[in-house]
Amino acid sequence: MTDERSVRAVVHGEVQGVGFRWAARERLAGLGIDGEAVNHGDGTVHVEARGPRPAVDAFVTWLHGGGTPGRVERVDVRDE
Repeated sequence: MTDERSVRAVVHGEVQGVGFRWAARERLAGLGIDGEAVNHGDGTVHVEARGPRPAVDAFVTWLHGGGTPGRVERVDVRDE
């Protein structure tokens, strides 16, 4: 049985209007995990990711990694 992980993340910075949600959805699909990315009125993007732990870990690393569109200042991640 594969170890599963489910996370919610709030991404802060210049992440709206720069293709961040699109890139996050593409990365989720590329890693074969379920999830979504939604803009919020406070300028953050809220992200959910669910799937095999190694894939979700890779996604969380990508959120922090600097290869994302825009400018990520902080990522708050909470395991569900």
